Amino acid sequence: MEEKGIKIEAGEGAAKAQEIVKASEEGLKSVSGPTRHLVPVIAAAWSLFQLALPSVIILNAVYIRAIHLAFAIVLVFLSYPMFRKVRKNKVLGYLSVRDRFTIFDYVVAILAAASALYIAYDYTGISGRMGSPNMTDIVMGVMLLVLLLEAARRSLGPALPIVAIAFILYSFYGPYMPDILAFKGVSLNRFVGQITMSTEGIYGIPLDVSATIVFLFVLFGAMLEKAGAGEYFVHLAFSVLGRFRGGPAKAAVLASGLTGLVSGSSIANVVTTGTFTIPLMKRTGYPDYMAGSVEVACSTNGQLMPPIMGAAAFIIAEYCNMPYIDVVKAAFIPAIISYIALMYITHVEATKLGLKGMKREDIPPFWSTFFKGLHYIIPLIFLVYELVVLRHSPALAAFYAIIVLVILIFIQNLTHAWRNNISFGLAIKDALGIIWNALVAGGKSMMGIGVAVAAAGIIVGVVTMGLGGIITEVIDTISGGNFLAILVITAIASLILGMGLPTTATYIVLASLTANVIVTLGARAGVAFPLIAAHLFVFFFGIIADDTPPVGLAAFAAAAIAGSDPIKTGVKGFSYDIRTAILPFMFMYNTDLLLINIHSIWHVIWIFFTSTMAMFAFTNLTLNYFLARNRIYEIILLAGVTFALLRPKYVAGLLDLGKGWGPFFVGLAGIVVYVLIYLMQKPRAQTFEATRA
Repeated sequence: MEEKGIKIEAGEGAAKAQEIVKASEEGLKSVSGPTRHLVPVIAAAWSLFQLALPSVIILNAVYIRAIHLAFAIVLVFLSYPMFRKVRKNKVLGYLSVRDRFTIFDYVVAILAAASALYIAYDYTGISGRMGSPNMTDIVMGVMLLVLLLEAARRSLGPALPIVAIAFILYSFYGPYMPDILAFKGVSLNRFVGQITMSTEGIYGIPLDVSATIVFLFVLFGAMLEKAGAGEYFVHLAFSVLGRFRGGPAKAAVLASGLTGLVSGSSIANVVTTGTFTIPLMKRTGYPDYMAGSVEVACSTNGQLMPPIMGAAAFIIAEYCNMPYIDVVKAAFIPAIISYIALMYITHVEATKLGLKGMKREDIPPFWSTFFKGLHYIIPLIFLVYELVVLRHSPALAAFYAIIVLVILIFIQNLTHAWRNNISFGLAIKDALGIIWNALVAGGKSMMGIGVAVAAAGIIVGVVTMGLGGIITEVIDTISGGNFLAILVITAIASLILGMGLPTTATYIVLASLTANVIVTLGARAGVAFPLIAAHLFVFFFGIIADDTPPVGLAAFAAAAIAGSDPIKTGVKGFSYDIRTAILPFMFMYNTDLLLINIHSIWHVIWIFFTSTMAMFAFTNLTLNYFLARNRIYEIILLAGVTFALLRPKYVAGLLDLGKGWGPFFVGLAGIVVYVLIYLMQKPRAQTFEATRA
């Protein structure tokens, strides 16, 4: 099909990718008949409830969390059968039915909702029995645990439930563990009371942030997408970058970055932008697996982009006890650098392959494209204004931005009707349809996140029972007190856990286990840094895990569109994301990247420039290519440039240049060497291009 000057090919691959997204984020059931409206109605009702919280309804925080969890867990049980594959056995086949709701589905959903709402139903009584739950409390608490873990298994896979069950067993069998792992253990009363009847477990901070903030931002993104903003960002990116060497890949990076502003899902990002970008990358000469891997890398990195940051930014703010806008400030430069480096990767790969830009007739004109969707940018600007200038809470800012977006949707449809002589009544009906679809999409997108943060709360609750000190000692013993080893252990744990978990759940689990450990053991090793650095370190590696083979669903979605091997696509995408993997180590040893205590605009510009150059040098190093294939001495020089630009203070100290201007001169020297490498390779590159021509 052809849209706004961009010729794309929509085929079976795109449809298969859509199925992967639907299965991952919307459920596996496809119900017909009157009951097909049940899930959309519940999802829309959930969205309306969340919209009412900042403006109309005033509720106790525990009530909000309980209702939020009830909606999420009911949607999961109605959207996912017990088994993902249809079974032939009569009983198992009944439990894996996808085309209708069974009596079992209704019963389990009702029991799950009742167990989630129990704390709100008898909150006064439970508060009075804190620490001494009665039999009803225990029965309802155990039922909530079992059904929550089952909901997490259905919607997210087995990884999170397995980890949670391991922690549950550890809390009871701790006294029988080896000395270094020994834990005094807990009673059933204490466990159920803390995990299911207090705000230190399932109903803890992660669920609160999901209920009060994250939902509204996800709904805002869903509404923008349904209104057409995602497609607009793609076409705008092509109009800007399509004519350059490897233009479709560069457009994919820019489009995914723009989409990532409002999307908290790497898989949805792949399908939103990849449907356009991957076929065009293949057409201009990229191999199928490389086209898919570029989309995987840039879509996964969309979760680094403020303001949503994969829904974790708000939880980071709560854990670090700092304003949300400060989290955005700290993450801003690493996120932008990551995308600039990925843009550079696509350029280097295009240079190696000898690719050119798109044909002029395939590129939409910039100004007409820009002005045609300019109204999509208004809600984003308004959101930033609310957060930065007016300093409203994230929830209130998102609520007002959604209201502005709803008004714009009506104006957009009425304007389109007026220009095309279409009935205003039909235009209003279409606008209401867009809003309804957005409300439904918001609820469906959030059910996985709601269940994930609640299940992760089990692990957080067990850790707060007294395991924090044990975890610190275990990691200290394994690492031998070496701070770099501590970071590597945390990174590996994040990658392994993140293979089967959504980014937000990975962050919550690892933050509760290792973030404070990094700070504590770092101080012991003489390395002091802010808590936000440790939390962002965990968060970044949780994101990279999204395309870590063999599990990364983003790679499977991109491979479906590209018609490539998903493992090969995931491996290549992961190799591109190595430059993201180095970023957390960069800001752990050089916290200037997080703009902490940096107030001079010139200092900010210098940090941004040198860090970008460091990422470029690292890209040339890992791809073994600059203007031409690197020689041995150039590899050594590129490694030196990367290290000097990443850790200028450390190098200045080694050279005894002082703390004042020393780091500046180190950075300047690194850039000079990088330019010299460029000049050394330029004659070879010109000779090669002439030969290829």
